[in-house]
Amino acid sequence: MSQPKTEDFKPFNVELWKYDGHAGALIPLLQSAQNTYGYVSEKAIDHISHITGIPAAEIYGVVTFYAQFRTKPLGKNVVKICNGTACHVNGAKTVYDTVQDELQITYDETTDDGNFSLLSVACLGCCSLAPVITVNGETHGRLDSAKTRKVIREEKRRAGAVSKAVEE
Repeated sequence: MSQPKTEDFKPFNVELWKYDGHAGALIPLLQSAQNTYGYVSEKAIDHISHITGIPAAEIYGVVTFYAQFRTKPLGKNVVKICNGTACHVNGAKTVYDTVQDELQITYDETTDDGNFSLLSVACLGCCSLAPVITVNGETHGRLDSAKTRKVIREEKRRAGAVSKAVEE
């Protein structure tokens, strides 16, 4: 396999040199790649392997072990469902089922059109509004199936309007 071109990683290289040769540098390097590109791509894994001498397969093992790392880019719109205790006991499962039905994806997936990604989070810190989701950082609380469906359909409508505007 050929090595990635250095110019493909200019913003990332600054971070690589910051950690070059230090023990325990792999996690910060992976975090830097994800912060730079939104996910840890095969190219980034190969580049980190080349710089650190750690085999790509071992790096991939670390990436897939930790839930904080993604190997695919997120969609344009990110839906986060809170699964903290308050949300769990107040209907997070119903909210999830509704979102899943509307978007036809499960946790950690992105719709085929790249418009939506669905993530589970431990807590959004809005316990008094449980159950809660965020869409692109905007909080929606006190949800039931009908309210959740309304929120997701509105977001889908917006995404469609944005997509159509880009096409024109």
